[in-house]
Amino acid sequence: MNFDNFFDTKIILENEQVQLSPLLPQHFDELLPIALDKSLWQFTTAKINSAAGFKVYFDIALLEREQKKSYPFVIFDKINKEFAGSTRFGNIDFKHKRTEIGWSWLRTSLHGTGFNRQCKFLLLSYAFETLLLNRVELKTNVLNYRSQKAMRKLGAVEEGVFRKHIINDDETVRNSMFFSFINDEWLATKEKCFSGL
Repeated sequence: MNFDNFFDTKIILENEQVQLSPLLPQHFDELLPIALDKSLWQFTTAKINSAAGFKVYFDIALLEREQKKSYPFVIFDKINKEFAGSTRFGNIDFKHKRTEIGWSWLRTSLHGTGFNRQCKFLLLSYAFETLLLNRVELKTNVLNYRSQKAMRKLGAVEEGVFRKHIINDDETVRNSMFFSFINDEWLATKEKCFSGL
């Protein structure tokens, strides 16, 4: 992989159910109705409660790709033929061969269905098998027990808590729980946690 061209590459990751493709300005109207579900933002740093608030969040995602900080994706549900949410590679550091998977949100009807697991598998496979990275990080609010349970189920290794790590949009202070995958363990994790996909 030529990392110099990474941010200009049209990356499409898909299987029979999920398609991840680059987030584009025209996706705003498709994603807005999903994003206005306030329950999606309970444990996130962003606190979206209006179209204007989502526009700020959305434009930052696009800007971070231009600035070569992150690569945001729109998520499409191929079974139901509808947009489902968004996710991204963020905090990308090719010098140290690591990235973070996060900023992930899905329409609530897909929660608990295994759809997120398929998204994460596509992203992790690309990170380790195409980009040949050493490390992929995930983090979540220390109070988000559902997210932590999901990360452990994916085979992510809990690394600990960063205390007073983030100030949320509503000025509350968040402690973050960090998890990771590393390349040395990926094949075993893939076989154990993602078999059958």
